[in-house]
Amino acid sequence: MPAIAAAGLHHGYLFIQGFLMANLEPQPQATVNYPLPKLTLPVKLAYGAGDIGAGLTSQFLSFFLLIFLTDVVGMRPVVAGSVLAVGKVWDAVNDPLVGLFSDRINTRWGRRYPWMFLTAIPFGLSYCLIWIVPGFEKEWMSFWYYVAITSIFQLFFTTTNLPYSTLTAEMTQDYDERTSLTSFRLSSSIIGGLSILIAAGVLSAVIEDEGQRYLLLGILGGVISIVTLYLCIFGTYGYMLKKATAAGMALGDIAEEEPESFAQQLKVVVRNRPYLFVVGIYLFSWLALQITAAVIPFYGKYWMDVDGSLLALIVQGVAIAMMFVCAALSKRIGKKNLYFLGSGIWILVQVALFFLQPGQTGILFGLCALAGFGVATAYVVPWSILPDVIELDELKTGRRREGTFYAFMTLLQKIGLALGIYLVGLALEVSGFDQNLAEQSESALRAIRFFAGPVPLVLLICGMVLVYFYPLTREMHAEIMLKLAERKRLEKQEGA
Repeated sequence: MPAIAAAGLHHGYLFIQGFLMANLEPQPQATVNYPLPKLTLPVKLAYGAGDIGAGLTSQFLSFFLLIFLTDVVGMRPVVAGSVLAVGKVWDAVNDPLVGLFSDRINTRWGRRYPWMFLTAIPFGLSYCLIWIVPGFEKEWMSFWYYVAITSIFQLFFTTTNLPYSTLTAEMTQDYDERTSLTSFRLSSSIIGGLSILIAAGVLSAVIEDEGQRYLLLGILGGVISIVTLYLCIFGTYGYMLKKATAAGMALGDIAEEEPESFAQQLKVVVRNRPYLFVVGIYLFSWLALQITAAVIPFYGKYWMDVDGSLLALIVQGVAIAMMFVCAALSKRIGKKNLYFLGSGIWILVQVALFFLQPGQTGILFGLCALAGFGVATAYVVPWSILPDVIELDELKTGRRREGTFYAFMTLLQKIGLALGIYLVGLALEVSGFDQNLAEQSESALRAIRFFAGPVPLVLLICGMVLVYFYPLTREMHAEIMLKLAERKRLEKQEGA
């Protein structure tokens, strides 16, 4: 962290100065042609820091929002599970719009940084408000409070995380460097999730009141999210300035093109066949992860008599360690084989979880460690192949649409989170789960085990099928990059 802070201090000053003094007009293109700057370790660490807040908030919501709403706020499981699901209607509108505007709004500090800079603080504050217990007497009043506040949070999640996500495609065009960047990003994401789980374990030992504990964790998560986003901005801004100069342009230079409507964006997405595969792979993997995350606190508490946060810590801790192993393995065996290996191990874990019996705690911890490798591949592979399909679209259409493609991925990320929580809540409601009982009925326990094992298993198999048929190979991507480079060379000659 000191290396990132030192590297980013000067660039942070430059960014703030430019942000306060600049206007929205594109700057003149630079004519000096320097060698492209190298992606150094401090830059990669700073880039990764930008996903700590997203990982922290997403992980804590995945694991604890449902049980917070049922056991602390007092909602019925199906009502609690519907909170995020209702807000997805709003996300279906705002996510593509943010993606569109982040592609089209052209400033001297770039297309992405202003979004992150201006909305980092609202993002952290809105997250804190989720963990307040309003104390309404009527369940429907609490329901609409949480629908409203989670929708506001998801809006600011989009305005920070979507522009941040698109930086992967803009920072480097190298196939393997993107996998490396993605590993740094997703390792940081898991570190964020891990840190809040550790904090939850510590606070549970010193604070008995669950409501106070969740509120303190919400405040802590919000502050960390704000700080790490600014760390990312200040730590990568200088690199992007150098890269733009080396390419002979200003940081904010983009082609002057007519904005696309939502229908046009959707048409672009649907026509990009490899992108549809990426969407499917990510949706199945992410939904499997979110269902498992939502049910694990119930599985640990009511079936295995183990603290669910401890299980989550093991999974996330191993996943962090495996992120960089995944990057190295990807170079050796390819992204497809990496996904098959990780998902295959993860599937075996899901089978074992269904048949595991109370008292087999040691086996449970071992299974969680194995699951960490599968989780790492599910994080790395979809996000590392996404920039490749964006360049395929650029080759076909001549336009850069990072915002559009990442917007739909961000929307899927939030749909997966909401759907996972909703399905688990619905299953608990139907099976007769009662949060006021220390011991649950046989049907409720069966539902918990079913969602801990067979349901994620089926989703992972679907993801593996799509990976098998994914059409874009390393060789095809190299050919795409050669053609794009040749096109840009010819355009530069014509403009000279």
